[in-house]
Amino acid sequence: MHPAPSIILFTVLSGIGLGQMTWLGLGIGSDAGAFRWLASILAFALTAGGGLASTGHLGRRENAWRSFSQWRSSWLSREACLMAAAMAAFGLYAAIWCLGGARIAILGWLAAVLAVATVYSTAMIYAQLKTVPSWSATPTPAMFLAAALTGGLIANGAAAALTGAPAPIGWAALAVLAAAGIAVWWQTAAAGANRGSQGSSLETATGLGHMGRVRSFEAPHTGTSYLLKEMAYQVGRKRAFELRRLGAILGYLVPLILALLALWLGAWLMVLALIGHVVGMLALRWLFFAEAEHVQALYYGRS
Repeated sequence: MHPAPSIILFTVLSGIGLGQMTWLGLGIGSDAGAFRWLASILAFALTAGGGLASTGHLGRRENAWRSFSQWRSSWLSREACLMAAAMAAFGLYAAIWCLGGARIAILGWLAAVLAVATVYSTAMIYAQLKTVPSWSATPTPAMFLAAALTGGLIANGAAAALTGAPAPIGWAALAVLAAAGIAVWWQTAAAGANRGSQGSSLETATGLGHMGRVRSFEAPHTGTSYLLKEMAYQVGRKRAFELRRLGAILGYLVPLILALLALWLGAWLMVLALIGHVVGMLALRWLFFAEAEHVQALYYGRS
């Protein structure tokens, strides 16, 4: 599908912010005054900034409030409701923590659960679409959760480095998360390479596959259309490989190396790790949308 910049920014930025909320809500991180202020503000700003970015693709932004009304049946509506609840719970938790120095464990756990549920709901918006095999036939929820938790941990590490606070968690745990992220992304890439056999085809759609290969007798129209631009966006194989490699290296491998080097060279390397992770995730998330081809593209002769 045609990758909308607003959705890419939303899923990347809010994912990192919600990942931060998860770790901070679980009580992981220094109690130093400067750290708790910076980490809390950064988590809230990333989540809110991502949410605002998501309205960029709306034709009538004043109707954005309607996304809260269909929570019984829509994952998008559940995402909006859960994000608002997570930000409210974390905002109260952070306010008490920053102003009073006390962590309310129950409130923090509630914020963490709501943050994880929000990321899961975001992933399910795409994973539920059986008509897009590259989303439904791959571990999309696991991929989103791994990226959010990894990004949140890196962001908290950067906040600790900027404030001179102790590392929020052992770098060994960060290495495990980074490795998990790489595994999830490469598993997704492998599944995406075979998505033609996982989804529909002209043969399965017409039921004529037993007779051999099926092709359209005539194209629906001679020119392009909105559906081809939005639902059958095509990415060159070489470009896709380069972007996936760039995303995996900058998004996970570089932060992993920098986190390990930070043990000897200084925690300031976590700031560079965060920058690299954001750039890498933007590339990977762009590819996530660009490679997602709707099965209706078969009607236009796309394989």
